[in-house]
Amino acid sequence: MTLEIKIYKTLGDFLKSRRERIQPEEAGILGSYGRRRTPGLRREEVAQLAGVSTTWYTWLEQGRHVSASREVIESIGRALQLSPDEQHHLLRLSHYSEPKNPSNQSEIMDTGLQRIIDHMPYPAIIANNRTVVLAWNKMASKIIANFDEIPSEERNMTRLIFLNPFLRKNLVNWNEFAQFSVAVFRSNFDQQPGDPWFEAFVRKICKESKEFSDLWQLHDVQRKTARKLTFNHPEEGIISFQLNSFGHINGNADLHCCVFTPLSD
Repeated sequence: MTLEIKIYKTLGDFLKSRRERIQPEEAGILGSYGRRRTPGLRREEVAQLAGVSTTWYTWLEQGRHVSASREVIESIGRALQLSPDEQHHLLRLSHYSEPKNPSNQSEIMDTGLQRIIDHMPYPAIIANNRTVVLAWNKMASKIIANFDEIPSEERNMTRLIFLNPFLRKNLVNWNEFAQFSVAVFRSNFDQQPGDPWFEAFVRKICKESKEFSDLWQLHDVQRKTARKLTFNHPEEGIISFQLNSFGHINGNADLHCCVFTPLSD
């Protein structure tokens, strides 16, 4: 399968997943004809709402190579009631925003960046868009997970959220954060069609974690936002943080720094 075909297939899968979650009443469709055999809207209903032909929309969802203006893509997004993050994701899949080069993934850490987070009094990590953890400070190892003892091939935040016993046990709002993390990872994955690392990682973690696999099938996408995390730490007790992410470090769009700032009750 060529890279171009994979891009259109990813776009089609995303549209199908969004269409199936909308009930006809939510889209203002009442008394539609025929018994529904599948969840959500029919393709012809989406096409009608978006002002395009059923055949053209069907081809788009099937992953065929069809041309569409930005205005048409945005109209489909409105018909599918996409969130701002989902609309942004749809536009990027439709080539109206430049994706990052999948081969340009950072794996080497600047020692200067390590010194910066070492001086922070709060947990902090630096990761790339594959969520590979490249640097961390002592507080991160104490509160989040013991990164020093985790093998380098397993030092991936998406993986740790689902498979690290210490993190899973101590993170009180694990379900909420797990859903958010998979949606952010899906956004990065879909923008890198054909990337062998992403595809191998998802295959492996889907086998290792049914919870990840179930969330992955939802095709939910989100961009990074500030999040509240609450830990029930064996030494510190109940402690809450606001997680903020700072991207585009030193001109590198692939790197981001996550800082966990304590919240006062």
